[in-house]
Amino acid sequence: MNGQRVFVLGTQQCRRLLSTSTIRYSLGRPNALEGAAGPRKKKIGKTDWSRPQQQQKQGQQQQGSKRNKVPAKRDWSRPSDIESKKPPQQQQQQQQQRDQRRERNKKRDEEVALFMKQQEAEMQKLKAKQKAKAQEEKQVQDVYIPHVINAANLSRLLGVRLEHLIRTMEELEMDNVSHDRMLSADESSLIAMQLDMNPIVDERQALDLYPRPLPTDMSNLPTRPPVVTIMGHVDHGKTTLLDTLRKTSVAAGEAGGITQHIGAFSVTLPSKKSITFLDTPGHAAFSSMRARGAQVTDIVVLVVAADDGVMPQTREAIEHAQSAGVPIVVAINKCDKPGVDSTRVKQDLARYNVHLEEIGGDVPAVEVSGLTGKNLDQLEETIATLSEVLELRAERTNGAEGVVIESQVEKGRGNVATVLVRRGTLKPGSTVVAGQTWCKVRSMTDHQGKTLKEAPPGTPVKVTGWKEVPMAGDEMLQAKDEGMAKTVVDNRKARHQREQQLRDLQVINEKRRQQRELLEQERMVEKEYKKEMYMFQQGLIDSPPESLGKRLSAIQASLQDDQKIEKKDDMLEYRAVVKGDVSGTVEAVVDCLNGLQNKQIRVKVVESGVGNITEGDVQLAAACEGHVIGFNVKADKKIQSEASKRGVGVRSYSVIYKLLEEVKDQLSDMLPPIVSTQVVGEASILQIFDISIKGRETRAVAGCRVTNGAIQRNGRVRVVRDKETVWEGELDALRQVKKDIMEAKKGLECGMSFEGFTGFKVGDVIQSIQTIETKQRL
Repeated sequence: MNGQRVFVLGTQQCRRLLSTSTIRYSLGRPNALEGAAGPRKKKIGKTDWSRPQQQQKQGQQQQGSKRNKVPAKRDWSRPSDIESKKPPQQQQQQQQQRDQRRERNKKRDEEVALFMKQQEAEMQKLKAKQKAKAQEEKQVQDVYIPHVINAANLSRLLGVRLEHLIRTMEELEMDNVSHDRMLSADESSLIAMQLDMNPIVDERQALDLYPRPLPTDMSNLPTRPPVVTIMGHVDHGKTTLLDTLRKTSVAAGEAGGITQHIGAFSVTLPSKKSITFLDTPGHAAFSSMRARGAQVTDIVVLVVAADDGVMPQTREAIEHAQSAGVPIVVAINKCDKPGVDSTRVKQDLARYNVHLEEIGGDVPAVEVSGLTGKNLDQLEETIATLSEVLELRAERTNGAEGVVIESQVEKGRGNVATVLVRRGTLKPGSTVVAGQTWCKVRSMTDHQGKTLKEAPPGTPVKVTGWKEVPMAGDEMLQAKDEGMAKTVVDNRKARHQREQQLRDLQVINEKRRQQRELLEQERMVEKEYKKEMYMFQQGLIDSPPESLGKRLSAIQASLQDDQKIEKKDDMLEYRAVVKGDVSGTVEAVVDCLNGLQNKQIRVKVVESGVGNITEGDVQLAAACEGHVIGFNVKADKKIQSEASKRGVGVRSYSVIYKLLEEVKDQLSDMLPPIVSTQVVGEASILQIFDISIKGRETRAVAGCRVTNGAIQRNGRVRVVRDKETVWEGELDALRQVKKDIMEAKKGLECGMSFEGFTGFKVGDVIQSIQTIETKQRL
């Protein structure tokens, strides 16, 4: 028991002794107290357990103080700390080594910087050489581009990938960037320049003739005669006035008494000054001729009849003159007529912004008479004074420039054009270009047929030697030689063809765009259909989607509706080949014919030209199932017989309004007639009878009384019930008692039976109708 308790106590004391640092154990050392007497028991002292925490804290502090002991921080900035223990000689050696090292590093840095600078200079020189070489290569690398090419072929021509070309087109913001996009020469050149290439379409096409710029100082130039255009309404006496001025009689020889082309001539005044007059047509069909006359003139003489006043063509002439910025001189004609009042004409002119000098305006007015020549000298002096105020001058030494007034084909002389020279001097042998034709001047004549050796500015002349008939209004320019003239004409024709090709390209690209949009819509519809079908199969939607075929057919139907709106193929066409004596007249006739149309029919001029009707015109009209219309030209007997064999109508006219009236009648004949229904008689059913026919067969007969008009036996009838047509057809029988009659007039009672209809009732109204066809008018 005691041993067991001692063991327990010893164990507790050992734990306490281990927890304190006051008792030290020596392991493996013999006890000093142990001697010969043998080992002795060691006494264990009593421990003071009253303050064990404080003693433990003190022990921990002592251990922490030993553990946290850190040497003082040394100040390395003080050299004494570093080399305090080194001798001065060693310090000097180290300093010299450091200085030498620093010098070597500095020299090495300088050498590296110099080397880098040299390398950079060499790189810049190399880049400059490469850039210059690339510039030379760029200048040398020319790309010859055709006028029309698609994107795929252009990529091969430029030597680039198609993707790169399409990316370039997108950068240039082109609307259609597909591989089959048809590109014009301008678009291809733009793409080539974007790819650092030099596009060349054709060097010869850059050659053209342009009018010279006006000189800065016009005061030193010689004067030229004024160009005066006579304008006004039809039958206001313009040509008669000019006949009196030039002492000729042109109006008497004109068809229908109206002018139908521009005439040009010069008049010499008593003061030996000359005035160039242009006579324009007054008919509504010749609006373009009047506009052209206003553009080439210096002064406009507005002829207004005192007995007629301001008319539609008068207003149009005022608009042409004001838009061209040309001064106006008003000539009130027919003032010698009894009972006329010129004051009303002056008041009418003020409404259209033509303010005369009498009321404080700036437009001079002269009352004249074309028949008697009254005040014509005053009109000439007014024109001469106004031309002096305008200071009309032009150079005479350089090449000729002018305007084609009229052109025609004369028998024995060939192609002839009336030219008004504006600048320079035109001489025989000169080479001139007008529009898409050129001419080596063979001869020049004035309006009286006299041959001229030269034509100074302001002179109208007839020029022969044209390769083709020029168009009225074309600008005439003199070329250096025939080669230059031919090149310029070829370039202009090629440019015209390119413009036509561009219009065709726009149509082609539009069609392809529509096809591409249709394909995109079909793809979107297919994708949407697959998505909806997947959702239906997964149970995300309840109803199955609409079939793909229906969706695609709806897209096709919408496309066909759009095309039907755009198409006009169902319109009737009256095809015509037009030939005339002068180009201006042909132009006016073609413009008038193109204006004859409505929603059902139109006139299509297949070909037009100047000259007599030829066999080729008849063949062309036969090929297109058209007609040949001649104006102031005729067809010989051989041409007429050929036309009759081919079934082609050939008609010649000398007055414009007769031509238009006959063409309108032919168009009306081609239109379908207007069908209308007219009621000619009415009858009421009063009673229905059953009449035996054969054996036991009976037939219902309507007992009627005619209330209005007459009922015809052979006419069509209809049965009307409650204002609605129940049946329409023919009568089977019309009888009065037992007698067949052909007509039942008002008040007559009769019996009627109908073919194939027995459903009539008492109270129905029977109407006798008549179909009337009325000819459509354009």
